[in-house]
Amino acid sequence: MPELIDPFQRRITYLRVSVTDRCDFRCVYCMAEHMTFLPKAELLTLEELDRLCVAFIAQGVRKLRLTGGEPLVRRNIMWLIESLGRHVADGSLDELTLTTNGSQLARYAPQLVGAGVRRINVSVDTLDPDRFRAITRWGDLDKVKAGIAAAKSAGLRIKINAVALKGVNEDEFDRMISWCGDEGMDLTLIETMPMGDIDGDRTDQYLPLSVVRARLRERWTLDDIDYQTGGPARYVRIKETGGRLGFITPLTHNFCESCNRVRLTCTGTLYMCLGQDDAADLRTPLRASESDDILIDAIHEAIGRKPKGHDFVIDRRHNRPAVTRHMSVTGG
Repeated sequence: MPELIDPFQRRITYLRVSVTDRCDFRCVYCMAEHMTFLPKAELLTLEELDRLCVAFIAQGVRKLRLTGGEPLVRRNIMWLIESLGRHVADGSLDELTLTTNGSQLARYAPQLVGAGVRRINVSVDTLDPDRFRAITRWGDLDKVKAGIAAAKSAGLRIKINAVALKGVNEDEFDRMISWCGDEGMDLTLIETMPMGDIDGDRTDQYLPLSVVRARLRERWTLDDIDYQTGGPARYVRIKETGGRLGFITPLTHNFCESCNRVRLTCTGTLYMCLGQDDAADLRTPLRASESDDILIDAIHEAIGRKPKGHDFVIDRRHNRPAVTRHMSVTGG
């Protein structure tokens, strides 16, 4: 079977696809409140996204994650999910999953299970309703919790993602661990990433997870485990709850040495590294021919430029993001 091998002999088996840059939240660490979104004419059609994903699957990709923005706000998104789910059914894809803010889960959870999705990540940064609205600007925590309940009822396994924000939610991690333990959900904490201009100063938000982990050890027994989901998180088992806790640390300890992933945007741009601006245009070869030969050549050429690692840093002198594009463009 064909494989995608980068210059450092890493097999690329994981594709993250941002199906839209739009979102029904405006999280303060991710977006400005008044965002300018891509013109719809620039977006790939769902059929084109499907064709691109199938080309990657044919070259050895075994895991697909759909992201956004908020993937479930894209019109007719279930058509794409159901189409990709067929590759899970026939064994050519190990997993189809998505990252969501949870706002649309009550509506879509049964359909996701029917399409072959077995687990999802839900972003929840706080369990305080007022704080939740402040962080998301437009979000409703009760609606998200109802969506999580619907997803669990439908049979989806859930991992909660929380961005660690200094002075915002750092007093809640014990509570979140208890909540996830009670609900049978894993939890992953994420350092804020310096991507895109937002209405604020990221140097005020940055909270090293090394500090968080040391604080958590005062209350919880954290045992290192050899557990992988294919992503960048390093996991521990929380003895008191039996649940898993992950740490994603792009700044204090990067995860580049084992990177097996690339990211595709809704405009057909392939980013070989979340923390680098080098990218490849796949929309042009996709539309140049009904055959996939040109497209597959472009994919391999792009993988041949994948860097060894990212250069994330919180720029305290110039107060600017390490990467100018917003996270919602590339996908979380």
